[in-house]
Amino acid sequence: MLDRSSPSRLILRCSNLRLLLLPDTGTGTGTASYSTTTSLSIPIPIPNPSLFACNSAIRAHPHLNPVPLYSRMLAAASTRPDRFTFTFLLKSCSHRRDASNGQSLHSHTIKLSFHADLFINNALIFLYSTCGLIESAYKVFEDMPHRDIVSENSILIAYLRCGDLDAALGMFTEMRVRNVRTWNSIISGFIRGGRCKEALDMFREMLVSADGAVRPDKITVASVISACSSLGALEQGRWLHGYLKRQRLEFDVVIGTALVDMYGKCGCVERAVEVFEEMPRRDVLAWTAVISALAVHGLGEEAFARLEEMERHGVKPNNVTFGALLSACAHSGMVGRGRWCFDVMRRVYAIEPQLQHYACMVYLLGRAGHFGEAERLIGSMPMEPDLFVWGALLGACRMHGNVELGERVAGYLIRLDPHNHAYYIVLSDIYADAKRFEDVKRVRAFMKEHEIKKTSPGCSMIEVGGEVHEFSIKGTPKNTMKEIEWVLIGINDELRCTGYFPNALMDTWRPVDVSEVDVC
Repeated sequence: MLDRSSPSRLILRCSNLRLLLLPDTGTGTGTASYSTTTSLSIPIPIPNPSLFACNSAIRAHPHLNPVPLYSRMLAAASTRPDRFTFTFLLKSCSHRRDASNGQSLHSHTIKLSFHADLFINNALIFLYSTCGLIESAYKVFEDMPHRDIVSENSILIAYLRCGDLDAALGMFTEMRVRNVRTWNSIISGFIRGGRCKEALDMFREMLVSADGAVRPDKITVASVISACSSLGALEQGRWLHGYLKRQRLEFDVVIGTALVDMYGKCGCVERAVEVFEEMPRRDVLAWTAVISALAVHGLGEEAFARLEEMERHGVKPNNVTFGALLSACAHSGMVGRGRWCFDVMRRVYAIEPQLQHYACMVYLLGRAGHFGEAERLIGSMPMEPDLFVWGALLGACRMHGNVELGERVAGYLIRLDPHNHAYYIVLSDIYADAKRFEDVKRVRAFMKEHEIKKTSPGCSMIEVGGEVHEFSIKGTPKNTMKEIEWVLIGINDELRCTGYFPNALMDTWRPVDVSEVDVC
């Protein structure tokens, strides 16, 4: 004899839903679960479903609008919604970012006296944060009579999603209980917000907190590896690589890709290739990471060799891959290869170039001195060129001393972003290189008159003994800056003695006669 759950189990064994048409109420639940993995969209195939069947159907179809079924439940006296109904309904609204129906459901929970339910309130916080309604999420959190770590994690994630890192940090500091999700959320949120050094500090705190009760998982490690990539913190990246092995964490494609990217950005291209070769499985992101590592070090031929190998393994390049290949061409001066790459991505792979591809191509052509071709390419763009496209051409004008074109391009950039000091500085440098010092004075006077200046102080970071140190004009003591300045002057003098003259946009090396050098 079959029990009420038997039809659900039988349905899972059927290849065709129509092979089983059982009138038992339990069948509705099995049907709902079945259609999660098929193209069927019949949430309830029976006339009078039970509450359990309705809840199962809503849970199984988060991508579908549950309101008609919910209305049907309200109309039937035998299927009044319970706490599980509202939890599943709110999760469905979150999945579809349906704030309007979510707010209506919120009012229903209050009318039906579910306003104090922990699970429903957690679902409401998640809904409002997903839809960007941070104030509503916080109001629910404040009004909750009981909270758990899920509630606190949800509001923490809400702050991080809207970019309020300081509020998130305040919430994190007040939390007495933290699990691995808490740490992963705050660390990854600060990395996305560009505060990578603080993220590394939090990771160190995680390692020593609560006597090791909460241990980093592979999500934590993948996030921190990306922070090391941004900071150039090679020693910490190596330590993380060793930590993975010591803790026997899974070396999957996500971790492997993060390590390849980190080693490439930290200057260890050979190690990046080694890690790539050790990966048991490689997807398009992994192939793109190793191509990018080769590209940034000017190894253009090796990057294209990886493209051929990638295709032999049946992995198709995507738009990011072609961006890396064009970058390889730009760093290696491979103009012909760049033209071929730009053509193939459209003609063979049906990938329409995006702004970053045009910017790379303009940079490549400009560096090679093909200004006419670069301008024609910009003119053929199906979208308006952005700051990066024009900026690439302006840099090329500075490199080659093209004053006439540089003036025009700087004009475009200034119209797009009139308060960005960088464009005025580059234009001033172009005039200075051409010995047009009156124009230099004019540009500088214009900047002073309109108060156009650098708003944030420049900074640099260096890793010493596994710790990242930050230096900035604003935050570094004057005596330290004076010492750094004297060291730089000494290095510059030695370089000039050997015939090396640094340039802001293009390093030049030329043999000089000793009589030309006035510092030795």
